[in-house]
Amino acid sequence: MTSNAFSGFYHKHRQEILYGVSLALLLFLLRWLELRFLILDHIIEIYVGAIALLFTGLGIWLAHKLTTPKVETRIVEREVFVTAGGEFTVNEGERMRLGISQRELEVLQLVAQGLSNQEVAERLFVSLNTVKTHSSRIFEKLEVRSRTQAVERARRLRLIA
Repeated sequence: MTSNAFSGFYHKHRQEILYGVSLALLLFLLRWLELRFLILDHIIEIYVGAIALLFTGLGIWLAHKLTTPKVETRIVEREVFVTAGGEFTVNEGERMRLGISQRELEVLQLVAQGLSNQEVAERLFVSLNTVKTHSSRIFEKLEVRSRTQAVERARRLRLIA
């Protein structure tokens, strides 16, 4: 449309255009007032609903935090060396290579039976400190950190039954 055509259209339909714009403004004003009065009439319900949603979300978050386990369970699969029936003999070559004395081997066998350091000391007629010294030397020679690791490694190396 050219500006002349638009000007002609506007002059021809000016009354209808003004009427349509004024109705649209009036409708907008009525909708705004209706919404405003609706909110004012129900303001307490709106606040209560907002607080309820807030506490529902908080409850869900808190329940999730409290019910998730803090310790992660891991399943470790290891090879288990089972010796066939028959008589057990100590792998002397491995014992000599590691430098494990006969007394340390005795301590290791008693530890494998589940005895405490005190019980091992009583069985071997030595002091508790001597057993602790033998245990720490066994850990160094087998390159382990705990009694169970020492027993497991000694069994793998066929140092104990």
